[in-house]
Amino acid sequence: MKVDMNQPKEINKTKNNKFLSSIMGKTHGGCFIVTVLFLLLIILIGVIAAKETKQSRTTETKETAKEGKSYYQVIKVVDGDTIDVSLNGKTERLRLIGIDTPETVDPRKTVQCFGKEASDKAKEMLTGKKVTLEADPTQGDRDKYGRLLRYLFIENGPHYNKWLVENGYAHEYTYNTPYKYQKEFKKAEKIAREGSKGLWSANTCNGDTTKTAGAAPTTTLPIVPTPTTPSTTSVYTCNCSKTCANLSCEEAQYQLDTCGCSARDANKDGMACDSQCQ
Repeated sequence: MKVDMNQPKEINKTKNNKFLSSIMGKTHGGCFIVTVLFLLLIILIGVIAAKETKQSRTTETKETAKEGKSYYQVIKVVDGDTIDVSLNGKTERLRLIGIDTPETVDPRKTVQCFGKEASDKAKEMLTGKKVTLEADPTQGDRDKYGRLLRYLFIENGPHYNKWLVENGYAHEYTYNTPYKYQKEFKKAEKIAREGSKGLWSANTCNGDTTKTAGAAPTTTLPIVPTPTTPSTTSVYTCNCSKTCANLSCEEAQYQLDTCGCSARDANKDGMACDSQCQ
């Protein structure tokens, strides 16, 4: 029997190829698994980062809201649109945004129409109260006098700026640029004007607060005709005791028209002394 000496070599070669294929297959499978795990790790890192960012923003928003809800004590009401408050241990003067009340304390001006009423209402609403404040980036932080520019909200109460406008204690006021609540304030002023509230009433200022306080509101008086009086240059004088027999026709008509001597017109046709003047 003849033995094929090459057979073992072929068998070995086949086995080696199978072994290499097996190793390569396992290697490819391993790379795939590693790639998947790597991608999952990247996704996981992204999710964690996004969650931390969201938590950070939420915390920041809560802190901002917390600051916005800080309450400050009212120290003094200067007039309707100017208030002193205690802010971080210091008294700060505020000029309220979007409104203008009649003047009461400006040394350059007399007390304006409805100014006292607006100031008294401000004191009634704010004295001893706590308030929250809101700035408006469109208006800047302070005015040229160094006053803080703010909206004011009374604790457990209304938006003070808007309330004054809506109830006729202030005009809506835009200084140079539109502000956050401009549309609301203009609507509030329309409500006050159409309802003749406060300074819009015909019995107060009729909307014109530049007048001095106490000045009578402007009204239109009816035109009263001036009665006719006898002319001092006439040749006749009024004397209703005269009879038609003692009067010329011209004088009789004068006595009737000018002096009102109705006895000269017996038939009421407007012609004096008919019997002798027709």
